[in-house]
Amino acid sequence: MYVAVKGGEKAIAAAHELQDKKRRGSLSQAALNVEQIAEQLAGATDRVMTEGGIYDKELAALAIKQAGGDLVEAIFLLRAYRTTLPRLAVTEPAKTETMKIERRISATYKDLPGGQVLGPTYDYTHRLLDFALLADGGELSEPAKLTDIDEMEHCPRVMSILENLDLTVTEEDNGKVPDDITMEPQTFPANRSARLQQLARSDEGFLLALGYSTQRGYGRNHPFASEIRSGKVTLEVVPEELGFAIEIGDIEMTECQMINGFTGSKNHKAKFTRGYGVTFGFSERKAMSMALVDRSLLCGEYDEVPQGPAQDEEFVLSHGDNVEAAGFVSHLKLPHYVDFQAELELIRKLQKEFDARKAPSEGEAK
Repeated sequence: MYVAVKGGEKAIAAAHELQDKKRRGSLSQAALNVEQIAEQLAGATDRVMTEGGIYDKELAALAIKQAGGDLVEAIFLLRAYRTTLPRLAVTEPAKTETMKIERRISATYKDLPGGQVLGPTYDYTHRLLDFALLADGGELSEPAKLTDIDEMEHCPRVMSILENLDLTVTEEDNGKVPDDITMEPQTFPANRSARLQQLARSDEGFLLALGYSTQRGYGRNHPFASEIRSGKVTLEVVPEELGFAIEIGDIEMTECQMINGFTGSKNHKAKFTRGYGVTFGFSERKAMSMALVDRSLLCGEYDEVPQGPAQDEEFVLSHGDNVEAAGFVSHLKLPHYVDFQAELELIRKLQKEFDARKAPSEGEAK
């Protein structure tokens, strides 16, 4: 990662003051507080938590405020803070099948156990600006009456239904300790645990573009949204002194499983395959994009011929991190005086040689 170089101390201090002034905006307006950002800009907060690698809405909101709404900068701030934190424990695998559902939809079955739960979504809005929000009193004064989610029946995963019918490839935990890309450098080829970790931290826009490309012919991918579920998941740890799991709290998560093109041969029954995506909070678009790219990166395991960038593991995993990408692009703002002078010297030399070659030919033409 490239970081800023030291320069004129007074100029740098003044630049910081100007940035703080720009971030604060007009003093005639009340300053945004962290609680407002966390509660009312939930989409931004959830993205910063997911790509920053910390589930803490207050810290994510603080990073957004400090960055003046620049989410990539906020993710950088949160990721940097993460490096200072001790690792106190490792949770048990999150049991998303027991999620307290707030939203749950499937594009493959209209009627399914537990039913379709639309929950909070923009899917059915007309995408027209709501000018009532500009006026005082444009907000809801009282929360709408909602179905009691605690009374909902158990919602089994759609993929488990297909597994029981032997219609999809069954994926099971192999018992190995997952890779940890935050502790060990990433290597290629990467196993799926490392890929999923990297995809979860990757830039949403990058994954969205790659997922879109797979549906336009740049990769063998014909997806169906098997299930998208959002809600609260209980986390557990097993303290060494106790030897059994205890609950430590709930976090909001979104999980997406995509049904993709089937695999099979003369010796193996044809079955559907899947892609998987998961995020903190309610980042549905990111989870869907992640699931699409995850399945694309499984092409080697299904003996498929790569046909697009989304199936190139090294390309995808090496360029999806927006903290690294922003750092490398931003380093171009740093002084490159010596390098540029060398380029100037070279181009002048090339032009001089060109003029020298051209002069005799022009004389002969005359």
